[in-house]
Amino acid sequence: MVVAALVALCLSPVSGTDVRVRNDNELRQAVVAAKPGDRILIEPGSYRGGISFQNLAGKPGQPIVIAGGDPKRPPKFSGGGSAIHLSDISHVELRDIQIVNPQHNGLNIDDGGTLETPSHHVVLANIQVSDMPAGNNDGIKLSGLDDFVVRNCTVQRWGGSAIDMVGCHRGRIEGCTFRKGGSSGVQAKGGSSEIVIQGSLFHDYGERGVNLGGSTGEPYFRPPISMMPAKGRYEARDLRVTGCTFVGGTAPIAFVGVTGAHVDFNTIYVPKQWAMRILQETTSTGFLPSQRGRFTDNLVIFRSDQWAAGGVNIGPGTQPETFTFERNFWYCMDRPSHSRPQLPTAERDGQYGLDPQLSDPDKLDFRVQTGSPAKKFGAHAGPGPIR
Repeated sequence: MVVAALVALCLSPVSGTDVRVRNDNELRQAVVAAKPGDRILIEPGSYRGGISFQNLAGKPGQPIVIAGGDPKRPPKFSGGGSAIHLSDISHVELRDIQIVNPQHNGLNIDDGGTLETPSHHVVLANIQVSDMPAGNNDGIKLSGLDDFVVRNCTVQRWGGSAIDMVGCHRGRIEGCTFRKGGSSGVQAKGGSSEIVIQGSLFHDYGERGVNLGGSTGEPYFRPPISMMPAKGRYEARDLRVTGCTFVGGTAPIAFVGVTGAHVDFNTIYVPKQWAMRILQETTSTGFLPSQRGRFTDNLVIFRSDQWAAGGVNIGPGTQPETFTFERNFWYCMDRPSHSRPQLPTAERDGQYGLDPQLSDPDKLDFRVQTGSPAKKFGAHAGPGPIR
């Protein structure tokens, strides 16, 4: 019966149509006419940025796919306010494209301002975004997006955030690379929840590698602030950062008005000031203080001349006493005897002052050598992809 079912599936007619496009006009026409299951394949070449589409709706198992026709030669979208802007979409996949030199955001996906009806079921894969202007200009901007995956994407030289999420829920960011950043690498705020950031590289990411929370204007929260408990409002909740590697930057992790974030099995290599920050930027009535963070099973390697406040910056209006620290491996490269950080609560089963014996950090190989005392800590020791 199983074999018969598989044969029947293989012989079933393929739904949808493949449409190859070679210029801007063909692309616009194909997207406007797209039906569930259609694949729009963009031939290699240069395309104008500043394109915008609304109300693209695939179906479960029949997404609308917009992709480079040759993944080895992705089409290049240049310029425009936002190079590509998609609003109020569902069951859409965008993959194998390149975006350069937009005037504002690289790729912008939102709910069209309809806060109660978010965009949903979106996959972004193998997207390359680079060279946004300084200031609040993001590589990938997501506002009001639920049930999404960002996979194997690369963002370089951005102004605001490499990926900025406002009011996004049930998402995964996995296997991505972020280089030469601005304010933050990945940010989740404005009511965002249930998001996992995993298996990604943050290399010279700027001020904050992952901003768990942030500061959002009240009209932009999703869910709307009026739908949150009067005394239980939050910038973000239930976030996780796991299996990532952070190189350089000012602070790899910032807990900012977030409740219930877990940071585990990450490798942090020579940050410029802190391993983490615990901050509160939204202080309006009813907002919970930054609280209940967990920092476990991480490998942290630092230098004493680039280490402030014992590695943890704590701002006013937070609850650092609710944070948990367990099984982290700390090593000060230039002064091993000064490897113990100054944490707001006592750590359980921490390791301090032992050389982790990295394979080749100059070549960004942060695996540990055979026999390393750090074999159970850091990105190489994580549980694997979270689904």
